[in-house]
Amino acid sequence: MGMKIGELADGASVSTKTIRYYESIGLLAEPTRTPSGYRDYDERAAERLRFIRDAQATGLALAEIQSVLELKDSGTNSCSHTRSLLDRHLTELDEQIARLTEARKELVQLADRAGALDPSACTDPDRCQVISTEA
Repeated sequence: MGMKIGELADGASVSTKTIRYYESIGLLAEPTRTPSGYRDYDERAAERLRFIRDAQATGLALAEIQSVLELKDSGTNSCSHTRSLLDRHLTELDEQIARLTEARKELVQLADRAGALDPSACTDPDRCQVISTEA
């Protein structure tokens, strides 16, 4: 006897709605049905669902996860493909960190500027002298 959708969801720490969605987009195969019409999942479905959850935690998008699973389903080794996806995400993350670091520097400069300005000198009704350097 397999698992019903609620049991599968609990075991993989996802919602039943998520499982139905994954089925609708082809990430998870449609399960067999019991005579009474209930979905009947096997352990392979549970493993696949846990893989999808773990892959999402690395930052991979569902389309990327699907590309890995398609390789696996065809019997092809997916390691190099997965590595290229992860490398791309690392590059994007490094770029984002660089942008955030630059934004932080600018905010530190503005905060320093705010500490050095006289609030009583702020007379422009449309601008804050901390942010605007225009007179």
